[in-house]
Amino acid sequence: MAEVGEVGVTPSVSEGPGRAGGAAQPPRSLAHARDDIPPIEDYAVIGDTRSIALVSKSGSIDWLCWPRFDSRSVFARILDVERGGHFSIRPGAPFEVTRCYDTNILITTFTTGTGVVRLTDLMPVMREADKRTHLQPFRQIVRRIECIEGHVPIVAEYAPRPDYARAKVRLTLRRDAIFCVDGPTVLHLHSDAGFSIDGAVARTRFTLARGEKRDFALAFDSHAPAVYPRIDDAIDRTRDFWREWIGHLRYDGEYREHVERSVFVLKLMTYAPSGAIIAAPTTSLPESIGGIRNWDYRYCWLRDAAFTVAAMNDCGYDVESSAFVDWLLYATRLTHPSLQILYDVFGESRVPEQTLDHLTGYRDSRPVRVGNGARDQFQLDVYAEVLGAAEEHFNDEPDTPIPPDARKMLTRLADIVVKRWREPDSGIWEKRSGLRQHVHAKIMAWAALDCASRLLGRNDRWEREREAIKREVLERGFNTRLNSFVGEYDGDELDASLLYAARVGFLDADDPRMLGTIDAIRKTLGHDELIYRYDMRTDDGLPPGEGAFLPCSFWLVEALALAGRDGEAREVFEKLCRRANDVGLLSEEIDVESGAFLGNFPQALTHIGLVNAAICLSEEGKRRRGLRRTGRARES
Repeated sequence: MAEVGEVGVTPSVSEGPGRAGGAAQPPRSLAHARDDIPPIEDYAVIGDTRSIALVSKSGSIDWLCWPRFDSRSVFARILDVERGGHFSIRPGAPFEVTRCYDTNILITTFTTGTGVVRLTDLMPVMREADKRTHLQPFRQIVRRIECIEGHVPIVAEYAPRPDYARAKVRLTLRRDAIFCVDGPTVLHLHSDAGFSIDGAVARTRFTLARGEKRDFALAFDSHAPAVYPRIDDAIDRTRDFWREWIGHLRYDGEYREHVERSVFVLKLMTYAPSGAIIAAPTTSLPESIGGIRNWDYRYCWLRDAAFTVAAMNDCGYDVESSAFVDWLLYATRLTHPSLQILYDVFGESRVPEQTLDHLTGYRDSRPVRVGNGARDQFQLDVYAEVLGAAEEHFNDEPDTPIPPDARKMLTRLADIVVKRWREPDSGIWEKRSGLRQHVHAKIMAWAALDCASRLLGRNDRWEREREAIKREVLERGFNTRLNSFVGEYDGDELDASLLYAARVGFLDADDPRMLGTIDAIRKTLGHDELIYRYDMRTDDGLPPGEGAFLPCSFWLVEALALAGRDGEAREVFEKLCRRANDVGLLSEEIDVESGAFLGNFPQALTHIGLVNAAICLSEEGKRRRGLRRTGRARES
């Protein structure tokens, strides 16, 4: 006989601001509903370059979107303790925890008063050669709990809540598999742990003695057999894949451990079928607890493009860099001549912002958003990001000519900058307070034309406009009283994005105006090694309150290193690295008082910043940065 349980959920969804919705709420009956959600830094990630799951220190998968990063969630407990759903495996007695990674396989060790158990979590991946001879499910999570010492009671709970906890959940137990049907999608959990169904939660309790283990294989919508009971094979092949991949890492400096974990994270956030790299695998983790700055980052930002290509090229991952640029040129061609600031992993430009009002949000930080309304903003800097990424890519392959269609599109992008650089824009930080004359945007417009001249050849119009931009920025964007560049023309508020000016070659890194900007930003926006994005007086159209922005802190490292202040740069970098959690992951922001992580997690731009900063701390890295800023134009 099959054992069946179900629960119905009828939530509300708001489309756009100001639209309210009423809804019946689901029953609050999960076993862990009374527990607080863990701090963001308590999470680690597993993934397969298509999707990512967040796993807490207590062995609970609290966030997973399937089948891809921006799909609807299967588990969302991180956004609603009671409704969101989870899949937990933990001791049934008090325990202490240590964690580590074996490549991208997560190992969690629980120590209790009676023994020690080890939980292994992964999403199976295979090398291309293996795919021709081994069949595996479309998407899968593999979990193994094994006893290392003594004996330990174990409790496991499986509570899927598909479609952001809006689906009607029906669990069916058949022999060693639990089926959850959500429309055309089927989840099935295979295990030898002996589950029973209670409502819409499957539970099991058992005790492991030394040498004993239980395996769990959760598959998505698969007609292929689950790897269960071939767990050993799945673990071995996944480990082999990641060991082979990390073997290509070219960086071998003193910060190898930090760079290695960061490139592992960046590979996990790469959508393999298209080459796109997402900003983060989560949505709505707040920039301030209880605040409304909760955004969906499961998309690809053009802002990050040149940073990403530089980091991947310098680390030796030319395949990933090339795939990303191919995606970039494809996605931007779809909306050309206009550029959006973000696209989904297949280049889709329509990602309308909605709120999920039935979810309480991380620690009551509402609203929970899916989609991102910033897609409609005009940001002048993205033209430089696309041109910069293309230059990084094509200069890395000097013998490969730029394809005619790419050359034509890149030329048009430069022409658009000539036409539009005098216009106000929304700025790099996606402010929701209207269009302004942002100095960073003007510097990046200069960089776009500077880059185009090197990449595509001399163009008198581009060069005239480039010089006009520089004259205007130096006249209206530099505040002599503060001895610093400022966020907006003729203003007196600072902005950490101006640390990037030296990296693109707008001024020499040791120019007194650049040094003054570094010192002013550290004094006004700094909190030890941490840097806020902009002055707290700045009107960004939202209630105040956010943490220090970690990518800006790594930009400070680069600015100091390029200016020859290596001792300061190294001190800041090492302090920042110590901010990572126990498995080396970093978020978007940090609360400067408590050190708690804030914002979406893990954050690609933060880890890209770490990699670029580590490279820049070496003499060879600084030399390569200089060559990029002064490189000659490619021949047509």
